[in-house]
Amino acid sequence: MSKVTIIGGGIIGLSSAYYLQRAGWDVTVIDKEDFLDNCSYGNAGYVCPSHFIPLATPGIIKQGLKWMLNSKSPFYVQPKLSKALFDWGFKFMKHANEEHVERSAVPLRDIALLSQQEYEIWTKEVGFDFAYEHKGLLEIFQTEANAEHAKHTVEKAHKLGLDTELLNYDQMQALEPHTKINGLGAIFFKCDGHLYPNKLMKGLILKLKELGVKLLPHQEAVRFEKKGNSVTRVITADQSFETDHVVVATGSWSREVAALLDVRIPLMPGRGYSVTLENSRYKVNYPSILVEGRVAITPMDGNKIRFGGTMEVVSTNTPPRYNRVEGILNAVKSFYPEFNVSMPSTDKIWYGYRPCSADGLPYIGKTGKWGNVTIATGHSMLGLSLGAGTGKLVTELVNETATSIDLKPFAVER
Repeated sequence: MSKVTIIGGGIIGLSSAYYLQRAGWDVTVIDKEDFLDNCSYGNAGYVCPSHFIPLATPGIIKQGLKWMLNSKSPFYVQPKLSKALFDWGFKFMKHANEEHVERSAVPLRDIALLSQQEYEIWTKEVGFDFAYEHKGLLEIFQTEANAEHAKHTVEKAHKLGLDTELLNYDQMQALEPHTKINGLGAIFFKCDGHLYPNKLMKGLILKLKELGVKLLPHQEAVRFEKKGNSVTRVITADQSFETDHVVVATGSWSREVAALLDVRIPLMPGRGYSVTLENSRYKVNYPSILVEGRVAITPMDGNKIRFGGTMEVVSTNTPPRYNRVEGILNAVKSFYPEFNVSMPSTDKIWYGYRPCSADGLPYIGKTGKWGNVTIATGHSMLGLSLGAGTGKLVTELVNETATSIDLKPFAVER
């Protein structure tokens, strides 16, 4: 049986392990931490074809410069003399244009629909509950400018074949009778679903162990042995793994791991924060995005509600800035005036690092240099949403079979 070594224990790595094991591979997953607290746990839980607009958009640079002056703002780039940051920033600015947004819509739609399809198959086949619901998502706006923008977004969504409706205030409020909403209206993305990430990840880990996948914590790849155009062994501080194929799914650390293979990936960590209330007295029927506040709200698993947001482009050793959470909760209050959520203690605040590519599209594919290395990273805020689909695509790449969607837009060395 051929051996595959997956580096990275987030949703991308574990989804890849699931499909590869089912395809007959002897699968080992190594992770620098313990599989239990990566970025796949604390996110908003969206499975969202609606997110067909990449992070790099017209106007984001100008807005980002304004936000950098506010310690509670939703977007921040840490100024730093760093070649990696300069390279990423230059490419990010280059792609922040309307042409790139238009070009990215179909690829992002396709991979999101594939992933949603796979998650819905999982609800019947994997044998554990992860609180998946396909009921839609509200994108709520407060200003006339964003109301106008919403009209264009709905038009684009319809062209992409996504079930979407523009709601006025009364229509929006009727969907949320539990609480008052302060907004002009909303886009209702009926195409979207959501799930509880904690249940998904814990259930997937148990399932993989049951299937015989080897999950090895505290094993950080530090070196690779190579022969010709193949990687033959993955080396950690105290172990060595002979392998026939390597999958690099190391999230925000992928740039450094890829560099060990002489592969250059423009990628930076984007830190986000979330707060989850158990048995919350505040109720919403639908997940929502608060447009002006850039905050996500998700009802989860029957009795929970999660508030999340911010994008801090910082190094992974930068101390957390918990005042960003005040900005999240202030935004929630401005849209849901009856929600009086106090600032929690730091032990109740989750934060993690999303792997942000320079153009807002993930990197999924093989490299020109190594015939048996597949890279799957750079999903930014869409890692959970695209997780199942990416795992399926990774397996198709490893098996050298036709891929479910066109992967040219996601080429690693684009």
